[in-house]
Amino acid sequence: MSAATNPLPILRIAPSKGWVSLQLKELFAYRELLYFLIWRDIKVRYKQTALGAAWAIIQPFFTMLVFSLFFGKLAKIQSDGLPYPVFAYAALVPWTFFAQGLSQASDSLVGSANLIRKVYFPRLAIPVGTVASGVVDFMLAFFVLLLLMLYYGVTPTWNIVWLPLLLVLALITALGVGLWLSALNVKFRDVKYVVPFITQFWMFATPIAYPSSLLPAEWRPVYALNPMVGVVEGFRWALLGTDTAPGPMLLVSATVAVLLLVGGAFVFRRMEKSFADVV
Repeated sequence: MSAATNPLPILRIAPSKGWVSLQLKELFAYRELLYFLIWRDIKVRYKQTALGAAWAIIQPFFTMLVFSLFFGKLAKIQSDGLPYPVFAYAALVPWTFFAQGLSQASDSLVGSANLIRKVYFPRLAIPVGTVASGVVDFMLAFFVLLLLMLYYGVTPTWNIVWLPLLLVLALITALGVGLWLSALNVKFRDVKYVVPFITQFWMFATPIAYPSSLLPAEWRPVYALNPMVGVVEGFRWALLGTDTAPGPMLLVSATVAVLLLVGGAFVFRRMEKSFADVV
């Protein structure tokens, strides 16, 4: 039978135009790949390192020591009636998770250039896997926080049941900003030089070395437009029982974090069609 009477099906692959859907079902279909990307990032992070996973503890712990010396001892900044080392370290645990996730997610696409050029899969899996891999580091640092609380005789409150949701909020914030920066970094490689400055400025704009109770109550929801404000104050409230209830701040921070995530996901998907050509 001739080809004219039995034509073969033709599949045309072309880049999408305009705004496209997030295709979360496709991402779910590639969940096994996502698992291996997370496991790859965990292994690569500590490959050929002398201290291995101890780096997940060293960074927030020594930052806590510096803050305790300069802000706690010398500047005499109040700590909501808590021992300053516990006060600072309880904030540094979620902050370090966020900062590391943001830094690594912003450069994740460029770092996976060979994979992107050779294989098709939802590109969204790369920054998602990078941020999610930081949960292991978070658990290690959180264990040290529990030991520090035990040393200072600080008892967790029943509000600790909210910690998983607060961790999810930190993950959403890191992923939301990471999607914006990772997509932009493919086209503008100087983004990676801006990220450390953004992270440093963001840290001092977050109540880590100082409590948000220093601000008048009417200004705290405005301050919570920084989504990490709700995360940090939420952690202190859930673990240490601070008097600064994060209710309004947490609501504002969660709203901003979700908007960052949704906006970043749509921008990422819009720019995704050119990743393989530009990266």
